[in-house]
Amino acid sequence: ASPPSSSPPSPLWALPEELLLLICSYLDAQALGRLGQVCRRLRFLSSRDLLWRRIARGCLNSGFTQLGTDLAVGIPVKERVKVSQNWRHGRCRRETVLKWKRKQVAPFSSVFLMPWMELDGEYLYLSQAENIQAYRLCPDGTGLQRHPQAIFSGHQEDVCRFVLVNSHIVSGGGDGNIVLHKIHGSYSVKFSAHEQEVNCVDFQGGLIVSGSRDRTAKVWSLSAGRVGQCLHTVQTEDRVWSIAISPLLSSFVTGTACCGHTSPLRIWDLESGQLLTCLGTDFHRGAGVLDVFYETPSLLLSCGYDTYIRYWDIRTSTRKCVQEWEEPHDSALYCIRSDKNHMIASGSSYYGVVRLWDKRQTRCLQSFHLSSPTSSPVYCLRFSTTHLYAALASALHVLDFTAP
Repeated sequence: ASPPSSSPPSPLWALPEELLLLICSYLDAQALGRLGQVCRRLRFLSSRDLLWRRIARGCLNSGFTQLGTDLAVGIPVKERVKVSQNWRHGRCRRETVLKWKRKQVAPFSSVFLMPWMELDGEYLYLSQAENIQAYRLCPDGTGLQRHPQAIFSGHQEDVCRFVLVNSHIVSGGGDGNIVLHKIHGSYSVKFSAHEQEVNCVDFQGGLIVSGSRDRTAKVWSLSAGRVGQCLHTVQTEDRVWSIAISPLLSSFVTGTACCGHTSPLRIWDLESGQLLTCLGTDFHRGAGVLDVFYETPSLLLSCGYDTYIRYWDIRTSTRKCVQEWEEPHDSALYCIRSDKNHMIASGSSYYGVVRLWDKRQTRCLQSFHLSSPTSSPVYCLRFSTTHLYAALASALHVLDFTAP
């Protein structure tokens, strides 16, 4: 009798999808990429977001926070991991997408504007002199449409800073006023806030906090019937350069000029206006804090004139930061931003230098000089998972990290 015929063994990819996903979850990015070259089914399987999430959480600026929250829903995770390698290695295309003239303040003299900006989906909002202009991003992300889609006015002097929250713009100006605009509508409110320029504002949970050159920080109500009512006035004893409300809406932090003996970083109770704690004990005179950024209710970043980025964890210590990075060319740091995971971007005071930092390393990861030979600070920077925008004294620059 002839031996029984034996059928060839089934290929691995004939297994149920649940088992294949479990097996593939042990692969790294390179192995997943090679697996996708085997056949159509494995190409589809190896591109699943489920497999790339673990890898993405260890990458720079992949859209995932430390806690695993996805801030870039809708963009395939595999594509974000690929672009993340360009961030790490500094591979990008640079372009100047917008230029503006110096502001004339007297005959034969001029000064630079100090622009501020916010990114919101398909729009970039940019302050230029007394106005805030909304520019639509080009579909390919490489630039802006030439003319603004909307212009928000109300200040008599330059806008110092503004925030964009829940379709509202809140701005502080050199005229001492705060202006609230509703983006989709004609609603706006303006009220006198400080005796001198409003250097910084934040807006969360129906409350505005503002800081001024007049050495005060104030808390304002936006509830019905109390719009523009001052709830607390905090005497900071120094000029306030930066301010931010905690994500828990229980407190806010002020960064001041550090001209006295008090710490330039202080946290205040939002409900009572009372001082809760001071951060740090080793600031030198003049080490003013120009920007602060909350990652979580207990983690925040600060930077300023003393050339350091400091990372604070108020759960462990308020006397000393848990990590710090020094600007290698001894330049003041005007602005910082974080992906709320591993990456920090900073803008320095000379030659438009933007630096990328990996929190897991002590040295700067990448540097980009955007204003040579003319020197200009980077007054503000914002980034998405694919692009970084930097506002200098007379131009807006973009770094496109989707370019190979």
